[in-house]
Order: sequence, then structure tokens, then C-alpha cells
Amino acid sequence: MTITKTQENDKLNIALEGRLDTSTAPQLEAELKSAIDGVKELVFDITELEYISSAGLRVLLTAQKAMNKQGKMTVKGASEAVMEIFEVTGFVDILNIE
Repeated sequence: MTITKTQENDKLNIALEGRLDTSTAPQLEAELKSAIDGVKELVFDITELEYISSAGLRVLLTAQKAMNKQGKMTVKGASEAVMEIFEVTGFVDILNIE
């Protein structure tokens, strides 16, 4: 998985490419821990994300909980396959998905 971070003032954009699963979720989790201090707006661009597992969903949920305390989080560009996973798991009700 490729993680591309772009920060503009207190807005952080994270683009994910590939598969977010048990082998790559710890990498994203580590990146987030070091990057979201002071961030008011977090945007995940998952246009190029092919697959997300329960481990990946857990990382997004953890990020959402952190951002609820300090700002807002948006997930954009979900493919049909990833959107279906969000719907089946109820994440459409938890995440702000565009």
C-alpha cells in the first residue's frame, strides 16, 4: 500500500493506494499517530484503494474517534467494492463519506 500525505496548515490529506489489510494497517496507524497532532481537518482520499479489511476499518474508526475530539474527518472517492464494505459493516453511519 502507498500512503501519500499532504498537509496545508491544519488540514491533512492522506491518499491511500492498494490494499488496506492486516499487513498494511499498522503502517497507516503509525503514520496517523505521528501526523494528526494539531490537525483540524483530516481527509482520506481512497480513490485508488482496492480493498479494505477489518484491520483497515479499525484504523479508520480510531482516526475518526481522534478527529471527533479535535476537528472533522472525511473519506472520499470510495470505489463500489469499498463502499459495499462500508455499508455492510455500518461504517456509512459512522464516517463522513463523500
